[in-house]
Amino acid sequence: MMDTSKLRGVGVALITPFHEDGSLDIDGFEAHAARVVDGGVHCLVPCGTTGESATMTDAEQVEVIRAAVRVADGRVPVMAGAGANNTAVAVRRAEAAREAGADAVMSVGPYYNKPPQEGLYQHFAAVAEAAGVPVIAYNVPGRTASNILPDTILRLAEIDNIVGVKEASGDLAQITTLLVKRPDGFLVLAGDDEMALPVIALGGDGVVSVAGNEVPDGMAALVTAALSGDFDTAREHHHRLVDLMRVNFVETNPVPVKTAVELLGHGTAHFRLPLVPMTGPGRERLRQVLVRTGLLGDSE
Repeated sequence: MMDTSKLRGVGVALITPFHEDGSLDIDGFEAHAARVVDGGVHCLVPCGTTGESATMTDAEQVEVIRAAVRVADGRVPVMAGAGANNTAVAVRRAEAAREAGADAVMSVGPYYNKPPQEGLYQHFAAVAEAAGVPVIAYNVPGRTASNILPDTILRLAEIDNIVGVKEASGDLAQITTLLVKRPDGFLVLAGDDEMALPVIALGGDGVVSVAGNEVPDGMAALVTAALSGDFDTAREHHHRLVDLMRVNFVETNPVPVKTAVELLGHGTAHFRLPLVPMTGPGRERLRQVLVRTGLLGDSE
């Protein structure tokens, strides 16, 4: 099994480019992933919720994961999204991700079902048993309607290949409990860009980032500085990028980040229903933030 410390740092929850007709744009995906790797990030995360995995078929997810593996080419690990609210489907996707060459999988908590903590435990245990590679559990109660509580995460940490959690509860008290009680080597990754610095300051291991699609170099610089203990530099990067981190959620993720990538000239913002293009006021607000951040000229 891989050295899981390689999953520390910045993992980028990659967007999935589509053509105007809704089909996968694999060439666009590979170009985008290559730009992200060249920006100095530490891990690629294809087929997460930011990648619109909920609207992708199993075969499409495998195609995207294989493309990420080709681009990574051993330079950085690939931690593939492998989640579903049907445990049998999540198991199948974890197996498929491993077979497609993923170094690890990230599996989101089951959404809509609202299982009890025991159901969450058994779900992730089944995914881990099938995966055959390191597993990161993903806790995002704002989207799943189920909060994976620290006691459940700590139970899951006793399973050999469940090696960490992406924590997007936004609850620093909950995250601190995990950091205090986790076993040695168990990774705690921030699930929100704005939480990367505070989570690392508390002892966390990095972030799975949305903003890394737009500013891979900036997020890499922020997290690298924080992990090395240079918090003055990390704060400078955080303050420069915080408006971008926030505007990425002014409408439903990944609508703003895909729109930003388009505005920056790195792709086109096509979505699959039920997601739709960004509203005019939202797009203008996003453009203004890109200008203030120095990523876009005022006339663009």
